[in-house]
Amino acid sequence: MLSPSLAQEIAGDTSAVIGFNVLITDDAGMVIGSGDSSRVGSFHEASVEVMHTQEPAAHTALQAQQLRGVRPGITLPLVMDGRAVGTVGITGTPRQVGRFGLLVKRQTEILLRESVMLRSRLLAERAAEKVLADIASYDPQVIEGEFITSRAAELGFDLRVRRIAVAIEMTAPDTVRALGRSELLRTVGEVFADPQDIVASTAPGWIGVLHRLPERRPVDSVTTACRRVVDTLGARVGIGEPTDSVDGLHDSYQDARDALRLGARLNSGSGGGAVHPIGGLRVHQFLAAAGQPARTRLRARTAAALHAQPDWPVIRATVIAWYESGFSLVRTAEALHVHRNTIVYRMTKIEQLASHSLRAQPTTTALYLACLADQLDAGV
Repeated sequence: MLSPSLAQEIAGDTSAVIGFNVLITDDAGMVIGSGDSSRVGSFHEASVEVMHTQEPAAHTALQAQQLRGVRPGITLPLVMDGRAVGTVGITGTPRQVGRFGLLVKRQTEILLRESVMLRSRLLAERAAEKVLADIASYDPQVIEGEFITSRAAELGFDLRVRRIAVAIEMTAPDTVRALGRSELLRTVGEVFADPQDIVASTAPGWIGVLHRLPERRPVDSVTTACRRVVDTLGARVGIGEPTDSVDGLHDSYQDARDALRLGARLNSGSGGGAVHPIGGLRVHQFLAAAGQPARTRLRARTAAALHAQPDWPVIRATVIAWYESGFSLVRTAEALHVHRNTIVYRMTKIEQLASHSLRAQPTTTALYLACLADQLDAGV
């Protein structure tokens, strides 16, 4: 708990401030930090009794001579959670240094608690990073899911509970630099605050979350939480699907990353952050997996005449809205925020150029996919 490096740093800095030598011992009475470096590694006999009683002790020059490794001054216990973990001593006549005793003791204990908290946080961060890395790289042909589950359990995480993966990309470089990695993790951790939530940094400005999703909590609650992250940090977020297995969690995390990447491409012109559930991007995910050459051929064979029109973006948006609205004029007009007659006009033009009815299911599906493929490649 009380490391020599921390003890030496505290003792050196405090000695310089108060003008008297400060030394710190461990729970065995060995000096592990001192403004006088020659005393480091020596035994301080007075500390043994101080730790036993947890009461301060003062020693005059005569009293100090009778104790091994002790000089005139005061010695105070360093107490953490009711247990003495070491002592802090100040060298000088008790009358001179007594006024510093309680101040130095409390300051040392505060720094010690901060160090313990920092170490605990770093260990928790590393544990979360390990589990997330195992999930991200999971291959059932290489390692069994039960092994991943067991390893996560050793770090305090139960992968058998229902979870959903979230991928977060910070879009404001200044925020990333100003807050730093640990503060970003802390901020996201305040949103995903379940003790079983796994929040880890995957790269500078990137954070992955394996969120525990209670059975009765709807998936929409995750979207709400992600919007809080977006509003607080300025970020883009991708969301996977709920699952309760290692295999499913691997897929959910890959889906979250795909949703983040695809959502960013499809909304690149809108600016700001956004939340992108994979459920609304499955077709785009499929088209992205097909590769750009295949998407280009699909557009060329299916929508060449339409693509050549100067108002192609409007045509593309109309076809997509028409298909996703179930071939309903009213819903298409509502989706595009235009009058119904405008949709009738556009559809007539599109049918003439495409040489087929927009109510013909197979051909309209192909045209719809061509429009999505172009939307994906255009990044709008």
